[in-house]
Amino acid sequence: MLFDNHTNFHYQFPEPQYLGAKFGLLNWIYKFIPKDTKVALDAFAGSQSVAFLFKQMGFETFTNDFLNFNNQIGLALIENKDQTLEKTDLEILFSANTNSQNLITKTFTGVFFEENESQFLDNFRANISLLENKYKQALALALINRSLTRKITMGHFAHTQALNYAKNPQRIARNPNLARSIKSIFLDLVEKYNQAVFDNNQQNQSFNENILDLLPRLENVDLVYFDPPYTDSHSDYQAFYHLLETYTEYWQEKEFINGTKRYFPARFSGFDKKTGVLESFEKLFELSDKIPNWLISWNNRSFPSVEELVKIVSKYREVRVETKTYQNSRGGKGSVKGSQEILLVCKPKKVF
Repeated sequence: MLFDNHTNFHYQFPEPQYLGAKFGLLNWIYKFIPKDTKVALDAFAGSQSVAFLFKQMGFETFTNDFLNFNNQIGLALIENKDQTLEKTDLEILFSANTNSQNLITKTFTGVFFEENESQFLDNFRANISLLENKYKQALALALINRSLTRKITMGHFAHTQALNYAKNPQRIARNPNLARSIKSIFLDLVEKYNQAVFDNNQQNQSFNENILDLLPRLENVDLVYFDPPYTDSHSDYQAFYHLLETYTEYWQEKEFINGTKRYFPARFSGFDKKTGVLESFEKLFELSDKIPNWLISWNNRSFPSVEELVKIVSKYREVRVETKTYQNSRGGKGSVKGSQEILLVCKPKKVF
């Protein structure tokens, strides 16, 4: 990435495989970040790539996502200053654990995994709690979850073709990870994640809350970045990544429904369905009134329309609309070739 000369830019964010991730748009977003920012909030952090950019820029960084598997990335790479996974940690993670339970084996064998891989995941999950602190534990979770998105066809869990594709020579030729063990994929990623850990000399924090609950408690934030679900284009992250949330939480008494064994009921967002999303936006912007600068990512194929969203935001801030057209399809209705990524650059209204 071609950024200004910031000391922390030699640390590289591990490339995500996440629907709607802004990793490929960081150069563009960077241009609109006020350079006098001291404290920044990534409110719907997802893969954490924008929060990582804030950290690289030396900001005190708050990052939040209501799904815990995303929060674990935030703990591992944003809040964490210096904890990495060493050889002894890997020995712990891969050791046999007689106290491991069988959530993944009983729920996802025959859906996404053969039995031996399911058993490996159950054993690995039990061993995470044996690591010495929450940052090593978060790194292990972030790494294993990323390994699963490499292992499973299309990198998500809203389909039932994983095992079929893992035996298809043509599919394997395009993506050899389909036929590899989860352990080997994990080991390939360890160094990349370890090398992404750094201290920017700030007290960064990762939260796992609904943003509407968190905002009233945060103070002195100069910049907030909003990247909410793109309602009506690719907003159902719980359907696509339910397995990662189930594995992170390791629920024992949840109901698991449909062919993909998605957990039920889903967590409440307020931003992922047409019903209620306009009300949620109004509340979001009201609660952000003390934050001077806002950046809002949106898409021209989502609900509400760009024009309607600008109308809502204009009650609170001066708005400039920046657009970037997708030249290639990246998956999801909102990022097909020809669709437009929108960035609303919002500043305080002038007082005359």
